[in-house]
Amino acid sequence: MRLLVSGGGTGGHIYPALALIERLKQVEPDTEVLYVGTTRGLENKIVPDAGIELETMHMQGFKRSLSLENFKTIYLFLNSVHHAKKIISEFKPDVVLGTGGYVSGAVLYAAAKKHIPTVIHEQNSVVGVTNKFLSRYVDQIAIAFEAARSQFPADKVTMAGNPRAQQVAAKKDSDFSWTSYDLKDAVPTLMIFGGSQGAPKINKTVVDAIPEFNKRPYQVIFATGQKRYDDVKKQLAESNIKPADNVKVVPYIKDMPAKMPRVAALVSRAGATTIAEVTALGVPTILIPSPYVTANHQVKNAQALVKNNAGLMITEDKLDARALLTQADKIMEDEEVRKEMAHAAEKMGRPDAADRLIKILHKAIDEHEK
Repeated sequence: MRLLVSGGGTGGHIYPALALIERLKQVEPDTEVLYVGTTRGLENKIVPDAGIELETMHMQGFKRSLSLENFKTIYLFLNSVHHAKKIISEFKPDVVLGTGGYVSGAVLYAAAKKHIPTVIHEQNSVVGVTNKFLSRYVDQIAIAFEAARSQFPADKVTMAGNPRAQQVAAKKDSDFSWTSYDLKDAVPTLMIFGGSQGAPKINKTVVDAIPEFNKRPYQVIFATGQKRYDDVKKQLAESNIKPADNVKVVPYIKDMPAKMPRVAALVSRAGATTIAEVTALGVPTILIPSPYVTANHQVKNAQALVKNNAGLMITEDKLDARALLTQADKIMEDEEVRKEMAHAAEKMGRPDAADRLIKILHKAIDEHEK
């Protein structure tokens, strides 16, 4: 298969694409892939580091209010469609996959106009602006949340899940040991992670909760985000708070998927990739949706888990040390609750998501050939 993939700006658009590419190359070793992203997005580092060829285009998003910048955006979009058509003509893909972000809008639109088979993958429960626009032009639509189904043309939609789930599920038998963090393998571990950049409100809440976490029978590993580690250390010093042996504060956690099978519960944002990972592995979660995302989609993502008794949710406006400790104790101090939530999470998981998406890509190709 010759696959052209486009998605950019944030990790939520990029990592599912990389997980899909990794699996596709395992099952179809002759696959050739070209990734098209933006000049300024995270993909500029992540995609080449994964050994995948990358082409970039200059793009920017629409302002939601009336703005002269939107005229520039329209110009850049039309210019990018022209550029994308050239890339498509040169690469000659069998199928084009879009995973979100403004750049995928130009690329998938160009591919559809050139009558190339097209598929979009929507990771969230609330459909993004780009995928909403593309839905009338593309051949197939893959979703990760049932809540997204009604927002698309019904005859194009197939449930796939998030390919990141399959990538993570492959690490379920990881031989990782908590002793590498000076923690104990026999003690239940609560992981707290506010995202790669860290989240100030979550960090401050955890700092305030550490004196109580110090007394708990479980252990806590708290990743502050690389950029915010020094700030957290300063807060701890100023408040004269010293983490006990059962609480570890670290800047980041490398290779999270290898650690997550050894986690009793996770506190995190409710991004699509996180939801895919915890459901693939059956990890109970306390979700704190980011209030800084489009259409509040992280709340909808979290609600999908809460509705199935696979997770708990604390909205950021209700977040403080007491709320966090109450929810953490509910899971961490009751093994039966943990088991029930883990089972419920696993039932929601799609550990074959990449394989499902590969089938959808082939379906788009086959239907074009009829």
